[in-house]
Amino acid sequence: MDATMWAQIWAQVALVIFLGVVIYLKVPGMIAKSLDDRAAKIGAELDSAKQLREEAQSLLTEYQKKRKEAEAEAAEIVAVAKREAEALAEEAKQKTADYVARRTTLSEQKIKQAEVDAVTAVRSAAVDLAIAAAEKLIAGKLDENTANGLFDKSVGEVKARLN
Repeated sequence: MDATMWAQIWAQVALVIFLGVVIYLKVPGMIAKSLDDRAAKIGAELDSAKQLREEAQSLLTEYQKKRKEAEAEAAEIVAVAKREAEALAEEAKQKTADYVARRTTLSEQKIKQAEVDAVTAVRSAAVDLAIAAAEKLIAGKLDENTANGLFDKSVGEVKARLN
């Protein structure tokens, strides 16, 4: 037997002893137990991840529902605001029309009053002018007895009208 053969035998013996020690120390059971523990841990993590995914999905669904409700509420608020704005605009138009109508009526009344005042002033001026002209004419043509008679007659007419 040469040295290579002896080395091979001792290597095989060492392998058998090593395998015996490994089996005696229950290393395969420890490895199996470690792998089982790891598999259980991974299974628990998968279950936890699945549960988290379901919770996230339910939260997503809930938030989408809330978003739709918020969008509907916002649309309703916008619609209400538009209706209120239209109502305010219509009210403002009505108030403006009423104001213009009142101002127009007031202006027309002022114009009519001014016309009446102008006609009265023209009549008064015409009467004053006619009186002045009549005084000049009468003063130039009347004597004292006729003037006293006209004066008495005018005073009598005034008294009759006042009573």
